[in-house]
Amino acid sequence: MSESVIDARGMRCPMPLLMAKRALMAAQAGERVRVFASDPGSWRDFHAYAKLAEEQLTAEQLGEQEFVYEFTKQHSL
Repeated sequence: MSESVIDARGMRCPMPLLMAKRALMAAQAGERVRVFASDPGSWRDFHAYAKLAEEQLTAEQLGEQEFVYEFTKQHSL
């Protein structure tokens, strides 16, 4: 199982989510996409996308403006 890591710290939304979506599109079922972000708005955006796309998301807030999101791709196209 492979993992893609995206460092989107310093980028404003929606760029961190767009980068994650691109990586998820290229991923196979079971692969992970980990995103580091600093925009507080990413918390809402990532959770809303995970629900809409039915992707498994683990999210952690490490500091006031430090977030880690990890998707596990559920479906291959």
